[in-house]
Amino acid sequence: MGTSSSPGGGITEVETAGVERIPDADRTARPLDLFRLAFGGANTFATCVLGAFPILFGLSFRQALAATLLGLVAGALLLAPLALFGPANGTNNAVSSSAHLGVHGRVVGSFLSLLTAIAFFSISVWSSGDALVGAAHRLVGLPESGLSYAVSYAVFAGLVLTVCVYGFRFMLFVNKIAVLAASALFVLGAFAFAGDFDPGYAGAFASPSAPMFWPAFIGSALIVLSNPVSFGAFLGDWSRYIPASAPRRRVMGAAFLSQVATLLPFLFGLVTASVIATKAQEYMDPAAPNYVGGLLAVSPGWYFLPLCLIALIGGMATGTTALYGTGLDFSSVFPRFSRVQATLLIGSLSIAFIFVGRFALNLAQSISTFATLIITCTAPWLIVMTIGYLTRRGWYDPDALQVFNRRQRGGRYWFTHGWNWRGMTAWVVAAAVGLLFTNLPGQVVGPLGDLAGGTDVSLPVGLALAAVVHLGLLFAFPEPRAVFGPRGPLLVPASDAEVPPIVDAANRAAGNGAAAPVD
Repeated sequence: MGTSSSPGGGITEVETAGVERIPDADRTARPLDLFRLAFGGANTFATCVLGAFPILFGLSFRQALAATLLGLVAGALLLAPLALFGPANGTNNAVSSSAHLGVHGRVVGSFLSLLTAIAFFSISVWSSGDALVGAAHRLVGLPESGLSYAVSYAVFAGLVLTVCVYGFRFMLFVNKIAVLAASALFVLGAFAFAGDFDPGYAGAFASPSAPMFWPAFIGSALIVLSNPVSFGAFLGDWSRYIPASAPRRRVMGAAFLSQVATLLPFLFGLVTASVIATKAQEYMDPAAPNYVGGLLAVSPGWYFLPLCLIALIGGMATGTTALYGTGLDFSSVFPRFSRVQATLLIGSLSIAFIFVGRFALNLAQSISTFATLIITCTAPWLIVMTIGYLTRRGWYDPDALQVFNRRQRGGRYWFTHGWNWRGMTAWVVAAAVGLLFTNLPGQVVGPLGDLAGGTDVSLPVGLALAAVVHLGLLFAFPEPRAVFGPRGPLLVPASDAEVPPIVDAANRAAGNGAAAPVD
């Protein structure tokens, strides 16, 4: 078995590239490849589960569809600019965040993506494993025992981990299959449920004036929005293989359309949830929802096998896109680990988390809470990055972005002892206040969670606050002119502060140089 530092070899060659800048000669991917990976990672059974939530919250089918469209388009618009950092810098988004959070502050993006990947990898393995066992029980009488679930989780997680170890090209191969196969199987579901589906499903709210309608509607839209937002930290993992010369509109368009296309699995979740609520209402009990069990209960026998394939193919796509980014980011924070070593380590820890959560805790509630809190913290980071990209006119110094990974000091993005306190302050304030507004009944309700009449407004509050605080600080305390490149800043002022040279740690220790704060 060979190794490859790039995705230029065969799919059975292990990619060894970490977060160092991908050489121009190896950046041969296209925006279409980005679309395949991002769409393939979301065109899954786990997305169907998210799509069922608006019905679970009591919305009618038409109300649920409106909330889904709102959340999906808003989330796709937030996500699209994050695809631009990879082609510009040839590295992942966490490393690119050095430009806006500082050489040391970039660890925020690394750990956010690390936690997000663990959460969504767990959701993928859990939901797909449950669906496989449930369908196998109905097809061949497989016992729904703890052993069956344990074997299903272990085998599925092992397959995902194997694909991630091989790297980008193998992952792209899997997602090429997943995009077509899962889409075809979802379309086949239209025939499976056509006779039972009623587009006039009324839900619990007769009209928007009904009590608690707006909390349910907004909460549903935010759950949908969280799905595209969760990809923000990972887009650079894949778009770094796209040449810098690729048109920006095509790169952003690929990211945007990849999320709009997930209307397919979301719609599948909406349709099947409304059928479950009509024919097997006990599975839609808000106190103990069981979408997977309900889906199997209302599915015709001939559709069990397609459901197994959706769970297997879609879960592989979600798991690989999540875990690949995990290994990449972990190796960037701890350079002593290669990408492969970091992937194996984090994959093993994630599998342990799945087993503990499934058999010792309430896995569904734990992952739901975990994922919601991560998204609340990730969304402000996306805003800081987007505003930073705009004010810098998309210009970056790729060499200065690698200072942290090389254990150096100084450079354009050193700011104050390696921290850009403007971006850091905007992120900390927005994330902290957003958490205060969190409202997950029965799980987490922040001190300010009831101020909006029971509606969880943590995400919009965090997004708005991040934009206001970051722009305010950029105007009040301008960044050094050197970080903006030859065309200068856009919309914001700049200072004349000098930036320190990049210094190797060994030289600094020997007294041959020092990296001083610049602002």
